[in-house]
Amino acid sequence: MKYLLLIFPSLFLQVVSAQTKTDDFLKNLIWEQASPQLKTVLQNPDSFRYQIIYTRIDRDEKNRPHFFNFYDRVDRNLYFNPASTVKMPLAFLALEKINGLKKYGVNKFSTMLTDSSYAGQTSVMNDTSAADKFPSVAQYIRKIFLVSDNDAYNRLYEFIGPKYINERLWQMGYKDIRITRRFVAANEDQNRHTNSIRFMENGKLLYQKPPAYNDLSFDFSKKVLIGKGHWDSKDSLIQSPMDFTTHNNLPLEDLQQILQSVLFPASVPEKHRFKLNADDYAFLYQYMSEYPSESSFPHYDDSVYFNSYTKFFLFKSGRKSIPSYIRIFNKPGWSYGFLTDVAYIVDFKNKIEFMLSAVIYVNSDGILNDDKYEYEETGYPFFKEIGEIIYQYELERQRKYLPDLAGFQMKYN
Repeated sequence: MKYLLLIFPSLFLQVVSAQTKTDDFLKNLIWEQASPQLKTVLQNPDSFRYQIIYTRIDRDEKNRPHFFNFYDRVDRNLYFNPASTVKMPLAFLALEKINGLKKYGVNKFSTMLTDSSYAGQTSVMNDTSAADKFPSVAQYIRKIFLVSDNDAYNRLYEFIGPKYINERLWQMGYKDIRITRRFVAANEDQNRHTNSIRFMENGKLLYQKPPAYNDLSFDFSKKVLIGKGHWDSKDSLIQSPMDFTTHNNLPLEDLQQILQSVLFPASVPEKHRFKLNADDYAFLYQYMSEYPSESSFPHYDDSVYFNSYTKFFLFKSGRKSIPSYIRIFNKPGWSYGFLTDVAYIVDFKNKIEFMLSAVIYVNSDGILNDDKYEYEETGYPFFKEIGEIIYQYELERQRKYLPDLAGFQMKYN
C-alpha cells in the first residue's frame, strides 16, 4: 500500500494567540447557499458560538498537497468543550509511546492489563469486544474512532499519563491545549493519578508501567463560565453558569493541524509530527474512516451505531446512507450542547479532497447537564449543510492537477 510520507512540506500554521479570524470568501460562500435554518444560526453567532475552518487542498504536478485555510469566526480564545475530540491526539500519542517500548517486545496489539492503584480507579483484565478477548492499545484506538468509546479514551489517558500528554503537545507547538481529565466521575486529584499498567504476552510480563502522578501546573486564571444554570453531580439545579475553567481545552485550529499532521505528515515540519511509522499511519487511516458495520472485532449493532454515527459532515442528520466512493477520516465530539467535528473528506470517484472543521453550541434554555440540547434539530443539520455547501463547491471548482488518492484507499471487511 502507498502511504503519504513523501509529501514535501507545505506552510505550517504556527499556533499563536490571535483575534477572531474570518475570511470573506468562506463567509460569503456559506451565506449565499445557506437554507433559512442555517441562516438563523449564522445570524446569531453569540448564541451558537460557531466556528468553521475549510481547508482547500491543491496538488502540484508531483501530487504534493498545498493547504489553504479559510476561516469563519475562528477564535482560539472562545471556549468550547472539546468533548471526544481530545481522544484523537491521545490515540496518536498512545502509538507514539508504544513505539518507545519496542525494546521490551511491546506493540499496539500486546495485551494491556490495567490495575487499580489509587482511589476511584478501576481495573481492566479482559475485553470481550476483541478477537482474543484481551484489551490492547490497538483495540482501544479502534473503539475510539469507530464509535467514540469513552472507556477506551480513559484507558489511553491512564497509559500515556496527563503529564506526558500535555508536555508532548506543548512541545509540538500546541501551547493552548489542556487535557486534564478522564470521562468518568473523578476529582482533580484523582485525574492527576494514573494506574499501574502491565503489558503481557502469553501470560508473560513484558513491561510494567508504575502508577504515576501529574505534577504539572496549569494556568486556570481565566475563568470560563457557560450558560445560565446547570445540574450538579448531586442532581441539584444550580442557578449559575457552569464552570469549565479546569476542563479539557482544545482549540479548533489545533484540532485541524493535528489531523493534518497525521494524514499528511510531510506537510508539517518534523518537530510538529507524531513519532509514528508506516504501519501506524495505515492502522489509523483504516479506523478513522471505517464504519461500525465494517468492523467484526469490535462488533456493533448497526441499529444503534449506524454508519454515519460519528460522521457529522454531509451525513449525520437523518442517518443518511454514505456513498461507497466517499470516505471521511475524522474525529467528532459532543457534550454539554457543544458539537465538534474535524474531518478530511475524500471522494474517490470525482477526485475530490478537502478538510473541514467546525463547532457549534446548541443549548437554547441555557441549562447545562440536563441532556436537553438541540443536537437533532439544529446541530447535526448545521454540519450536514456546511458539508454539502463545501462539497458542492469542491465538485465545481477547477483543479490544474487531479489528486492521486491511492494512499487513502483502505480495504474494509
